[in-house]
Amino acid sequence: MATHRIATFSVDGTTKYGAVVEGGIVDLSARFGKDFPTLREVIAAGALIKLAEDAARRSPDHALDAIIWQPPIPAPEKIICIGVNYPDRNAEYKDGQDAPKYPSMFMRTPRSFVGHLTPLVRPRASAQLDYEGEVVLVIGKAGRHIPESAALDHVAAVTLCNEGTIRDWVRHAKFNVTQGKNFDSTGSLGPWLVPYTDEKQISDIRLTTRVNGETRQDDRTGRLIFGFRYLINYISTFTTLVPGDVIVTGTPTGAGARFDPPRYLKPGDVVEVEADNIGVLRNGVIDEVS
Repeated sequence: MATHRIATFSVDGTTKYGAVVEGGIVDLSARFGKDFPTLREVIAAGALIKLAEDAARRSPDHALDAIIWQPPIPAPEKIICIGVNYPDRNAEYKDGQDAPKYPSMFMRTPRSFVGHLTPLVRPRASAQLDYEGEVVLVIGKAGRHIPESAALDHVAAVTLCNEGTIRDWVRHAKFNVTQGKNFDSTGSLGPWLVPYTDEKQISDIRLTTRVNGETRQDDRTGRLIFGFRYLINYISTFTTLVPGDVIVTGTPTGAGARFDPPRYLKPGDVVEVEADNIGVLRNGVIDEVS
């Protein structure tokens, strides 16, 4: 079975959603928009695969080079990001501490992300824009106090993230990273959603990040310190997860800050985050326009 790929995109200033097929994209919002205004409502109805199967029978409405890719979920209620979740990443901190007992986490705003092929913006405030390739879970079914045994029943889809970070700004304060993680247009999500089908699909995904073709990060989700089931259980202890919520599950070792000297992103660079059976999320880099 071909992998279904469902995207949010814009054409002539109008935001739509559709399925990527051979030769372009089928506009599903034109056919189902009355029932499902955005992909959030499609996800909440459990209809991702049904719509993708409908699209597979149709000819594309738009060529891919005619669209602007958007982050797949418009205005998610929550974007929850997990820090230090691969074993070698914990060692990178060189603080002599064992793997943490509980996951580190922080929230990001939708405005801090762009879509596939839209450039990341290096802000005026800092030249320390860094990349972090990550696998993303998108919640499909609401829940609170979700047991690990049922956790993956709450996943609708997977996608990719470049969780771009302004390194000096994550160290401004004593114990928070929020400001360095939320500069406008410093990260990306996409290119599309791949509907979740079973645990084998996500249990050991190879995840790589390249800068200008050079591999910088390379690891597998099977090595996560805090696995997908545990994360959903833990997060749902303190907050109700709802359809369209985004969980960004952590980045492998190899971010630019950890090189000596650091290798931060600069205008003209191209960053590619790739994962098995999901795709490639690609973004250039530009400077903020003053």
